[in-house]
Amino acid sequence: MTSHHTGIRTASPRKVLTVGGRVALPVRRVSVLTALVLFVLLVAGSVATLSLGRLGIPLADLAGAVTGGAEGKNAFVIERLRGPRLVVAVGTGGALGLSGALFQSVTRNPLGSPDVIGLASGAGAGAAIAALLFPDTVPVALGALLGALLAMVLVHVSTGTGFRNPARLVVAGIGVAAIGTAITQYVVYAMERDRAAVLTAYVNGSLSARSWEDATTIWLVLLAVAPLTALIARRLSIGEMGDDIAGALGSEPRNTKTIAVVLAIVLSAGAVGVAGPIAFIALTAPQIAKRITGASGPHLALSALTGALLLVLADLCAQQLPLFDNLPVGIYTMAIGGVYLGCLLIREWRRGVL
Repeated sequence: MTSHHTGIRTASPRKVLTVGGRVALPVRRVSVLTALVLFVLLVAGSVATLSLGRLGIPLADLAGAVTGGAEGKNAFVIERLRGPRLVVAVGTGGALGLSGALFQSVTRNPLGSPDVIGLASGAGAGAAIAALLFPDTVPVALGALLGALLAMVLVHVSTGTGFRNPARLVVAGIGVAAIGTAITQYVVYAMERDRAAVLTAYVNGSLSARSWEDATTIWLVLLAVAPLTALIARRLSIGEMGDDIAGALGSEPRNTKTIAVVLAIVLSAGAVGVAGPIAFIALTAPQIAKRITGASGPHLALSALTGALLLVLADLCAQQLPLFDNLPVGIYTMAIGGVYLGCLLIREWRRGVL
């Protein structure tokens, strides 16, 4: 049954939430339950971020502080120290998780992410050039954003087919990533030691000293792109059955892939602009979401929630673990990615694939 009002219709063992006549979102009971669990864990991680440590807000005062009743030290923690950092972490992790889900759905590759096509390396190169050549005129964050966008332009041109061919996209991206990494390493080598240390922290991804302006930026990007992903969610689900079937069902696979890649790039570029090129969240979040539910599909909302949770937990480690003082959060996300890849290799080896 098709309706032009918000509702739910049965389309197989799962249900489809329809909004108007154009938005159709697959809904499964396991996905809803998983989303609730992820949300609860995200809230718990957020509470821990604000309450743990020497400057943490006591749990008894936390509710009042969050709702605007903070004073003294608590006000400083909420308004300047940890509040903006937490909001940026949630928004950035959500953007990266959603970006990875879009990209992996298009490429049909569990190891695919915007990092693979050179976006992160381009951002690092842009940040390095801004820090070396324009230290007092171009902010490092702006340099990173421009570098990411330039890298995507190079990939778009070098494929010869834009973003429509996933195989060419990955090959071109690897080449652009190599160039960006080489530029970054050269700049770090050429710069003075103190300035290079600051740059190294940024190109690994950092949430230190984030502001409410950074939080506004990433959330505006996320809120602008999320409705557009909802519009193509059903097309992406159909597209996972293959281009021929998707084309026969009217989902326009080539246009859908281009739109999805562009949206993934916008999300990743927004994340890079506020936090630097944080690695592996876009890669691991969609796969974790898919393995938790055990169901097919792009899992857009669950990937965003998983990405937010992973980055909040990684930043909690960056703030609270006593052994590594002031380590950039990107180092912890690399550890998450390393564990994920190791588990994936072991799993494939046991299945006899490798």
